[in-house]
Amino acid sequence: MTVPETLSVTIVDGYVDEPAHFGVPPYMSTYPRYAAGALVDAGVPRERITYHTIDGLRDEPDRWRDVDEADLLVYLGGMTVPGKYVGGTPAEPDEVRKLAWTAGGTTLMGGPVKFGVGEENAGATETERRDLDFDFVAKGDVEAAVYDLVESGLEGFNNRMRDVDEVSRWAQEGAFVVEQHPNHPDHLICELETSRGCAYRCSFCTEPLYGNPTFRPPPTVVGEVDALSNHGVAHFRIGRQADILAYGGDGEAPNPEALRELYGGIREVAPDLETLHLDNMNPITIVNWPEKSREGIRIIAEHNTPGDTAAFGLESADPLVQEENNLNVSAEECFEAVKIVNEEAGWRPDGNSEAVRPAEHPQAATPGGSPTRLPKLLPGINLLHGLKGEREETYERNLEFLRRVYDEGYMLRRINIRQVMSFDGTEMSDTGATIANEHKDLFKRYKKQVREEIDNPMLRRVTPVGTVLPDVHLEYHQDGTTFGRQLGTYPLLVGIPGELELGRTLDVAVVDHGYRSVSGVPYPLDINSASMDELEAIPGIGSSRAGDIVVDRPYDSVAEAETGPDADLTRFATVNGPNQAD
Repeated sequence: MTVPETLSVTIVDGYVDEPAHFGVPPYMSTYPRYAAGALVDAGVPRERITYHTIDGLRDEPDRWRDVDEADLLVYLGGMTVPGKYVGGTPAEPDEVRKLAWTAGGTTLMGGPVKFGVGEENAGATETERRDLDFDFVAKGDVEAAVYDLVESGLEGFNNRMRDVDEVSRWAQEGAFVVEQHPNHPDHLICELETSRGCAYRCSFCTEPLYGNPTFRPPPTVVGEVDALSNHGVAHFRIGRQADILAYGGDGEAPNPEALRELYGGIREVAPDLETLHLDNMNPITIVNWPEKSREGIRIIAEHNTPGDTAAFGLESADPLVQEENNLNVSAEECFEAVKIVNEEAGWRPDGNSEAVRPAEHPQAATPGGSPTRLPKLLPGINLLHGLKGEREETYERNLEFLRRVYDEGYMLRRINIRQVMSFDGTEMSDTGATIANEHKDLFKRYKKQVREEIDNPMLRRVTPVGTVLPDVHLEYHQDGTTFGRQLGTYPLLVGIPGELELGRTLDVAVVDHGYRSVSGVPYPLDINSASMDELEAIPGIGSSRAGDIVVDRPYDSVAEAETGPDADLTRFATVNGPNQAD
């Protein structure tokens, strides 16, 4: 029998994307942390546990030795929501098979991959359950399978679900593994689980396959944050739940006191955290319990960091599609929820501290002349296509909903438009991807229309020129531009003129807008050392004035640089002294 103390274990993170769980870098999901904690709890020493991301194996082939030589290989992955990713590339089925073929020891696969695998990670696809040549597939919770497999001497396990006490223990014991993530410590955000399962049964969604909602008590989540913080994590997202407002209640109604204990406790054990965001919020909860929801939203906005997004699963504004797919919120109800979140949390901090004050109107810049920051918390809208009952009218109804939100002055942080993936165990398995494939051309035209008519003007409202985005992490170069993002929920892609040093962070002021991204310049921009491209990017400057500014350097103050009446350089620039001049 294999003794746990002598086991060598390699965990490979192929990344996950579920309706209520995300783990593509810079995010780290709960799965590898829970699995590591289960291993330690079963008696495996920390120093005998190795963690790699799939990108790490791609980038450094020597790391495959850890796959080959491990007594136990644990693969974690699975995409049940289609997406496009910048920070990492999820493992494809052929890569997962290669892991099984390379491994010299026992192999275990788990995570949402248990629900099914397609030919590729994309929308408008059908999936089937496959073992991809692994010895074991965890059909229950992979962390429970890990624990039981080690306990059995690698002989086997029962497919069971873990309980709250186990996961709370494993979450803290497995926090150490974050230090092996390639993004640790500066560019890593950890997903936190408060609950899983869902009280509703939408046709396409895999979250109800976890059952009715079960909640982790606030002290257990706070304890996990404390442990992660002790291992250098400063960025957190409370993303692993179907509805944050229902946390700590009966699965449907809000429980503001539980939210206060959760958020207040996190702030107490991690006072220097840099990001605290969330993901899912069910609009039907807001409509059915408006006053409790308003209180809960205010609590979240009091404790979170700016730029937070509450994802609303409208999915479709078409009543026919709503009825045929058991969708629980109508377009009218979702609009009311958008309105309430804007009213309670759509205000902006003053940019100088966490002491905040609401603006008279959510979309207004903060009074008093301080740099504008992103609003504290805004709704995001999820729209899903290829559902049962979808017709051409569906697309127009979705557009009408989005136009109404914009025309009535409210803000959406982002609009997520996807095509359905079909999984066994969901009602969509009968329909599959047939409707999505039939409507692909219509979908493409509609998506372009949303980007042009809604996304661009909405982005101008949410991030007006001059908005300051702190701590933008520079990720890649393209066509003479440096692109980066903040850490957080659905962060904006930011383009900055020139090829700046990658891997560092800087504050950026917004100067222009695309459909889903913004252009910016380093903030504050030193006019004695700024490049021509950076100066030209500032509204109202242009190439001629930028040239004059460069020629006449150095300056003792920004006011010395003559820019004309249609440009306000003082909003973006500073002077660091003549010794900084070119």
